[in-house]
Amino acid sequence: MDPSQENAQPDQGLDLSAVRSKNMPADQGGQAGAGAGAAGGQAGGDPNAVAVPGLVFDVDESTFTSLVAMSDRVPVVIDLWAEWCEPCKQLSPILEHVVTSYGGRLVLAKVDVDANPRLQQAFGVQSIPTVVALIKGQPVPLFQSALPEPQVQAYFDELLKLAGENGVTGHAVTGEAEPEPAGPAHPEAEEALAKGDFDTAESLFKAALANSPADEEAKFGLARAGLGRRLIDQEPADLIAAADADPKDVEAAKAAADAEVVSGNAAGAFNRLISLIRTSTGDEKESLRLRVLDLFEVLGADDPAVTKARTALMRALF
Repeated sequence: MDPSQENAQPDQGLDLSAVRSKNMPADQGGQAGAGAGAAGGQAGGDPNAVAVPGLVFDVDESTFTSLVAMSDRVPVVIDLWAEWCEPCKQLSPILEHVVTSYGGRLVLAKVDVDANPRLQQAFGVQSIPTVVALIKGQPVPLFQSALPEPQVQAYFDELLKLAGENGVTGHAVTGEAEPEPAGPAHPEAEEALAKGDFDTAESLFKAALANSPADEEAKFGLARAGLGRRLIDQEPADLIAAADADPKDVEAAKAAADAEVVSGNAAGAFNRLISLIRTSTGDEKESLRLRVLDLFEVLGADDPAVTKARTALMRALF
């Protein structure tokens, strides 16, 4: 939404009202939480609990985007297999037993490559069984062929270390009821953010994360504070026009993507950045990737533009 709209208060700074708030009560948030269960929504009152249909489940091309969203919260192991594959039949029970033994620290999604050829192609699978993982929507190659249980467990131990380093520390739970809507987890920080006091908001959210690195609400708030800081005193239309005039300018593209998100055009923002990622290298490519991930955090894992962009980002990077 344009900061110059009529109902914007002059002393509130940048208006972030176009950015979905995870803390809206049900009568204000509309359908913001729709599909949370399918995408790994919060279970019960535990902010680190991720509601899943089971620790082991099947996935296909139509449900893959929800799997990608789930990987923001808990590591997802993917078993690419086929009915005719004998080594797959040897490996699958081992994978299921080892994943279950971790008690929800990771989940196992099974993909029949014969029924889902586009997923096979997306992961570049040349032979099966192939086991990969997703962490924050990014693929992590693990191993091919049937391995004994101790080696499988060793791979998963390393996967959990990598997940922890990237802040993916949730745990999957099954059979949980949908949570009741809750108020803001960090009311003082949210109030500062609403007033456009991005320094105070950023400080409070960082303090919350120092105490609880897996605090999803604090991560969300910190990302919005960063967005507000980058756009304060800027005119979104000017930023977008500048980037359109020079499509290869990485910094202009990042600024325009910020502007497009607060203007309600998240899909355009991601298309702009991911198109540049395909043609960029080195530090520029990394800075674009990080901006995409930052905007994912701003919008939330179950935003339709985010779920679509995650797949596009994965293809652009790999």
